[in-house]
Amino acid sequence: MLRSEWIKMRTVRSTMWTLVAMAVITVGVAILATVTISGRWPTMSLGDRLTFDPTRISLTGLIFSQLVIGVLGVLVMSAEYGTGTIRSTLAAIPHRPLVLATKSAVFAVVALVMGEVLSFIAFLIGQVLLRSPAPHATLSQPGVLRAVVGGGLMIGVLGLFALGLATSIRHTAGAITAFVGTLLVLPLLVEALPASIGHPIAEYLPFNIGQTLTSVQHTVGQSAALSPWVGFAVVCAYAIGALVVGGVLMVRRDA
Repeated sequence: MLRSEWIKMRTVRSTMWTLVAMAVITVGVAILATVTISGRWPTMSLGDRLTFDPTRISLTGLIFSQLVIGVLGVLVMSAEYGTGTIRSTLAAIPHRPLVLATKSAVFAVVALVMGEVLSFIAFLIGQVLLRSPAPHATLSQPGVLRAVVGGGLMIGVLGLFALGLATSIRHTAGAITAFVGTLLVLPLLVEALPASIGHPIAEYLPFNIGQTLTSVQHTVGQSAALSPWVGFAVVCAYAIGALVVGGVLMVRRDA
């Protein structure tokens, strides 16, 4: 079963093109962000310099990786429903939770490996391009390795969250809309709420958790946030919840 799911993933053109786009965007944004900061450093205010986070700047492109891996996670499941090939899959493997588990396992390995590789590449290239007197970061500094590793982990877990949404919705456009809405639109809506209501909610949103996890220091005026690994555990809970709900609906509904 694992071998068959791997064959499905690697033989579909959308998988390769999605991963290539993910790599180009992540590294490209890292290069653009660090080069821009290097040029602006002499004119930056004292406050901006004191709160400057070279690690976070290098990992800026990971937000685009999260979007792209979410699209791929949706396609891994919804494409089979769209083409009707899910019927053949379920005919060969009637145990539907096992089908979802194997899809999730294969996709998780691909997403996590790709996420970690791109996170480390973006960080290393970004630090090379940061020119003095702008400060640089090294993996041995406190919090830096956590931020780089955490960035890759977020990509994998958000991809699984998207796969879970696609299992429930079974429609590509609908699942992508739900994923993008959760990741990017919901934080904007929460910001419009009064601070007493919005800030407690914002702590638990995937976007804000990802920002905290890939940062070494907080910026001035940033609202309170969950600690990096507690926030990551919350995102893992979202992914598990989406997969469980998707699995239950997959068992109860017809193909």
